[in-house]
Amino acid sequence: MIDNLILLLENPVAFVDLAINGVLIGAIFVLVAYGMALVWGVMNIINICQGEFVILGGFVAFYFSKWGINPMLGVAAAFVLLLIVGWILYRLVIFRIVDRDLFTSILATFGISILLSQTMNEIFSADVEIARHGLGTWSLFDGRITLEQIKLAAFALAMVIGLALVIYMKNSRAGQAIRATAQNARAARIMGIDTNAVYARTYALNAAICGAAGALVAMIFTIQAYGGLAFTVRGFLVVIVAGLGNLPGVIIAGLSLGAAEQVASFVFGLEYQLAFVFGMLVLIVIYRQIRLGFRRQYLR
Repeated sequence: MIDNLILLLENPVAFVDLAINGVLIGAIFVLVAYGMALVWGVMNIINICQGEFVILGGFVAFYFSKWGINPMLGVAAAFVLLLIVGWILYRLVIFRIVDRDLFTSILATFGISILLSQTMNEIFSADVEIARHGLGTWSLFDGRITLEQIKLAAFALAMVIGLALVIYMKNSRAGQAIRATAQNARAARIMGIDTNAVYARTYALNAAICGAAGALVAMIFTIQAYGGLAFTVRGFLVVIVAGLGNLPGVIIAGLSLGAAEQVASFVFGLEYQLAFVFGMLVLIVIYRQIRLGFRRQYLR
């Protein structure tokens, strides 16, 4: 570890290479976190099955590549498929836990995550898969910086999806209804907004966002039926760092997490990359609790 850190400090170009590649990957984390923040802010539900939506979307892209279809088309297909899955899950389970406490939502969505991961294991097996995309790699500065074309394409697609979501939320009547419900659900109902339909639309949209993100993940990382927890933790980490309703914060936190992961995987080793993410989550939660304790003491 010390040797890797010294090598990184002595070779700033290597740090730039890791940071750039991390930022490109971080755009996917932004999508996952945006969907989680949307459900949390509108429905007061912490969606623990967020990562399973990502993995399911990844399998869509994988099978597209396996069938000889460009996996990039799997992004749109995963969006549509997960939109339907999210709507069905809302009608079967999620509508029963709206307006309940957060602990209830955690238990319910954790149960869904187990169900989805076990189902994917039965259907797709527990093998580690990757969607073959056929894109190459660009080398800059005599090969000292390498950029995979798929990462650039994924970054661009993630930004396009994010921009489309922002436009949808600001300009469409459905998006305005979601924003109104997030601000005050009771007032929205008084104004004639069907909040139950808004909740269903919100949860389905979150699943669709994760599905599209998962299709991009399958072309960059490997996917596996039980690999969803890592993306749930990443999304949760970004949201608690940025705060609910803070889109610029989500973008900055997501991109920063991607860069930090890449640097950490180089310094500590690839096998500790996920451990770094979980460690970051623990540290930030502890920091938040200490900060909250100081605030309460100060207000007294």
